[in-house]
Amino acid sequence: MVMSNKLGFPESFLWGGALAANQCEGAYREGGKGLTNIDLCPTGKNRFKVMLGNIESFSPMEGEIYPSHEAIDFYHNFREDIALFGEMGFKCLRVSVAWGRIFPNGDDETPNEEGLKFYDELFDEMLKHDIQPVVTICHFDIPVALIENYGGWRSRKLVEFYERYTKTIFNRYKDKVKYWMTFNEINMLLHLPFVGAGIVFKEGEDKNKIKYQAAHHQLMASALATKAAHEIIPGVMVGCMLAAGVTYPYTCNPDDVQKAMDKDRENYFFIDVQSRGEYPGYAKRFFRENGIEIEMEPGDEEILKTYTVDYIGFSYYASRCASTDPEILKGMTNGNVFETIKNPYLKASEWGWQIDPKGLRITCNTLFDRYQKPLFIVENGLGAVDKIEEDGSIIDDYRIEYLREHVKEMKEAVLDGVELIGYTSWGCIDIVSASTGEMKKRYGFIYVDKDNDGNGTLERSRKKSFYWYKKVIESNGETLE
Repeated sequence: MVMSNKLGFPESFLWGGALAANQCEGAYREGGKGLTNIDLCPTGKNRFKVMLGNIESFSPMEGEIYPSHEAIDFYHNFREDIALFGEMGFKCLRVSVAWGRIFPNGDDETPNEEGLKFYDELFDEMLKHDIQPVVTICHFDIPVALIENYGGWRSRKLVEFYERYTKTIFNRYKDKVKYWMTFNEINMLLHLPFVGAGIVFKEGEDKNKIKYQAAHHQLMASALATKAAHEIIPGVMVGCMLAAGVTYPYTCNPDDVQKAMDKDRENYFFIDVQSRGEYPGYAKRFFRENGIEIEMEPGDEEILKTYTVDYIGFSYYASRCASTDPEILKGMTNGNVFETIKNPYLKASEWGWQIDPKGLRITCNTLFDRYQKPLFIVENGLGAVDKIEEDGSIIDDYRIEYLREHVKEMKEAVLDGVELIGYTSWGCIDIVSASTGEMKKRYGFIYVDKDNDGNGTLERSRKKSFYWYKKVIESNGETLE
């Protein structure tokens, strides 16, 4: 065996960007699409109450603003947008299929042809520009009828409906899509149950029991989707997807170290099952000590063990800190929904997210050491307010700096021996923020003229970062200035 001396990203590395149907497509009732859970998440004070499953809402509420209903109208503008991605030199684009476009009610016997045709056209347009589709099957998109009639993922019936949905899209797009992910940020089920699993809680319910039973159903659905993909699509790669970010102990106090490990395991639980194929011992202990008994059907454990994922997809925005000291716990901040202690060694974004490029390298190494499977960084980016100059330019040096430092650490991870498939920067064109529902919290290389109140022309324009990322891709990550 000859050791390679070549340093840096492999020639096959997939540079690109990432989007979600519910944050970019709009056209929320066009083309036969049914209502989905994100269509019911308003901006403003009620947003998190809905996202947490504390407000029952099966149709848009009067007096609320729902930015996802139009979003940036990618549904009608995708050709123009993909041409811009092609101009940047994207090797891949991560998108999601809206379940409600394919099966408007989720439990329909036959799919909606108009919805299937839309994604045919979308994938064809991407391939025309030599952009490989990377497709999330369920990116926080659950048909409302499944929530209203079955209780969302608390019901085992959703495994059956999801399997029908996945087989439909695998058969339809088998010649166009080779990279799939089963659920976006599957661990978000624990933090935003309505968003992650379509769960609305009733008073007095044991929330932990319901969330982990729903998790089992999603894990079963993921395994069955992996099975189906391998049977239907030659050479397919199926991944899971984690909202990642290493948790540091705030001090070297062993109690803090244990707390940090426990917080990480809370998230790794899902990927442990999807990648290793069985429930880990620490999860079984948690269930025992919290009176949680997972209801399984005969054969479940064998299915989970047999049909594990091919790669680990993950988002990375920030690291986190854990402590057991009550005084230290008073200094908390929010970062991508996860409440965490402020790290005194890090700067933060305008939205309080801790900026930690080295944390990406640490996260990559931790995941690769743990699973020994290829990794795919499918979300990473900076949400910021962009200013249009008098000459129409947008000088987003802060975004370039953020991405540059993260790409540097990503390269260090590759040098460490981590196997990375690719990198898709989040929100490569401005889209509706998932956490706040805002448009002013922008991530893109491309500016979209729309404000928080829905006003604007939707005109697209290139930011300074557009030209920077184009050079990064052209040089395969060598040119970062």
